Amino acid sequence: MLSPFISGRLNQRVFWREVFTVKALLMGWVVLIFSIPLAGLAETADNLEEPSGPVILTVSGNVGLTNVGSEAQFDRAMLEALPQHEFDTTTPWTEASNHYRGPLMRDLLARLNAESDTVHVAALNGYEAEIPVSDFEEYDVILALEKDEKAIPIREYGPLWVLYPFDQDEALLSEKIRFRAVWQVMHIDVR
Repeated sequence: MLSPFISGRLNQRVFWREVFTVKALLMGWVVLIFSIPLAGLAETADNLEEPSGPVILTVSGNVGLTNVGSEAQFDRAMLEALPQHEFDTTTPWTEASNHYRGPLMRDLLARLNAESDTVHVAALNGYEAEIPVSDFEEYDVILALEKDEKAIPIREYGPLWVLYPFDQDEALLSEKIRFRAVWQVMHIDVR
């Protein structure tokens, strides 16, 4: 039989070993519980929510993220949630310099994990244009949502306008670029 002194020390060792074991288990559970919501956030970043308002843009073709069938549909709020870029410019179709705001086209394509050399843009009025993606890398081309801090009405080239910063480079004043500045955009096909 062990002396009370030795037996007390063993009991203390067993006690503290069990305390540390319980602490380790509790810490494991805490880490697990708090990491589950973070895993959900990571998943959300790779998903595209469904539009809750009227759809103003549909993107199809070679896109990695979709939300309705094989398409990515956007309402205004979804487009406004993308990083916004703004500039002042004159255009061949407007009388004065105006302030425009909207997501960069390259950011929109990146958000959808789109891989392509060309996009085909279709407008409400039936106009269509092929735009090389290299334009979006070379210039800060936006999908304009606002003109002078107001939504762009259909009668004034809205609600969406593929807009080049015409005043930033004389090369953008060419007829070729003008034909790529599609207004009343409703559909983009990534090819």
